[in-house]
Amino acid sequence: MANAISANKAELLAIANSVASEKMIDKAIVIEAMEDAIQRAARARYGAENDIRAKLDPESGDLRLWRVVEVVETVDDYFKQVDLKQAQKLKKDAVVGDFIVDPLPPIDLGRIDAQSAKQVIFQKVRDAERERQHEEFKDRVGEIITGVVKSVEFGHVVVNLGRAEGVIRRDQQIPREVVRVGDRIRSVILNVRRENRGPQIFLSRAHPEFMKKLFAQEVPEIYDGVIEIKAAARDPGSRAKIGVISRDSSIDPVGACVGMKGSRVQAVVQEMQGEKIDIIPWSEDTATFVVNALQPAQVSRVVIDEEEERIEVVVPDDQLSLAIGRRGQNVRLASQLTGKAIDIMTEADASEKRQKEFVIRSELFQNELDVDETLSQLLVAEGFGELEEVAYVGVDELAAIEGFDEDLAAELQSRAQEALDRREAAAREERRALGVEDALADMPHLTEAMLVTLGKAGIKTLDDLADLATDELIAKKRVDQRRRRSETSEDKGGILAEYGLSEEQGNEIIMAARAHWFEGEEA
Repeated sequence: MANAISANKAELLAIANSVASEKMIDKAIVIEAMEDAIQRAARARYGAENDIRAKLDPESGDLRLWRVVEVVETVDDYFKQVDLKQAQKLKKDAVVGDFIVDPLPPIDLGRIDAQSAKQVIFQKVRDAERERQHEEFKDRVGEIITGVVKSVEFGHVVVNLGRAEGVIRRDQQIPREVVRVGDRIRSVILNVRRENRGPQIFLSRAHPEFMKKLFAQEVPEIYDGVIEIKAAARDPGSRAKIGVISRDSSIDPVGACVGMKGSRVQAVVQEMQGEKIDIIPWSEDTATFVVNALQPAQVSRVVIDEEEERIEVVVPDDQLSLAIGRRGQNVRLASQLTGKAIDIMTEADASEKRQKEFVIRSELFQNELDVDETLSQLLVAEGFGELEEVAYVGVDELAAIEGFDEDLAAELQSRAQEALDRREAAAREERRALGVEDALADMPHLTEAMLVTLGKAGIKTLDDLADLATDELIAKKRVDQRRRRSETSEDKGGILAEYGLSEEQGNEIIMAARAHWFEGEEA
């Protein structure tokens, strides 16, 4: 390409055509790159201060070179301006303010100029090629693609995809899988990013999406949409679980994915280096799905805590190790599959926990309602766990308890309300001792107990509260499901996370706290 600029017309077009064809980019981009290179070379010849343009005809190969100058009364810049007298020699009807064309003779480039032009063309073509690659692959995220291993660098596998290169990073490879240069390899396109060195195509063999796409290739019913994979979780190279559902009641989703004598699932297993796959019928009922997800372990019962997004699963004593799995694998995959934290406990653990909760609630009612042990235990046995439940439930519901009557129910409600008032008064005193302004007590949805929690967190004025984002105030605690059950850790969540406020309520509190900022504007 070094001689491209000084070549004759036919050669220029031939070079443009061959480069466009080889790099699979638009010929117009190559022509534009050549024009840019010629313009730079001409500026080097005639002076960089000139506004020089070049035009290469893509049909005939004719090259035109000219300088653009402005017609002015008094010339300040001799490179870009011309007076009216000189301008009318170039264009008879020129007037002040016009931009006119001053034709330049074609130039013969020297070796250095030609080399510089070659670099410009190469850079333009390379940029166009990168843009083409990005446009080609950006909409293919989630597709399975086959390539040839080009190299293995620092554990990362570089794959030749034909018209581009992709990389499988170490954390996206199947552990202990041996990959050699020249091997054909299948992977899923995980992400395509624009970077300075060109588009980066990130591939994966460890992502659950790879397994889902493999099933779509092997199971026609999934490809056709009759069967849907609703959830998938993997421990790459070891074990995986998928939840499937059928849109056609006559088709068994699990059987269709397994195939005749396991042929379909085996094809996926072989591609994933022997990774064992549990295929589970998906259910909208969370409890049923959790029981299925923990297979092959048997489950006695499931308790769901919707607020905390946790699930408590009780299993027979002899099923505990099977439910947890080797190194917590089974429960971890089930947790990923359901999207909720799962706590596994034996019948004995569950019984002990229930007894502790029973004793704690009984003592609460004994102390706060000033009743005997028998009556408090009756309340707990009927499902009452908090003072608020006793205070605000219908009198007839309390009176319906065996051995209770309406007078006793009314007395219990009165005592419960008095106990709640005492709590509120004690919390108010504590809040004021912490220095929390009374103005915060006027905010919607906030109780005195919540104000104490805010005060302990350093939120004591309306401005302190107004400066918070809704998430900082009420965001729920999140559980790190990647850790084993025994190592489960939670972040702190919002300051008032324990009180179960909704996002809408959180927004109302924040906006009410900010109202005083805008009072002057409204006035």
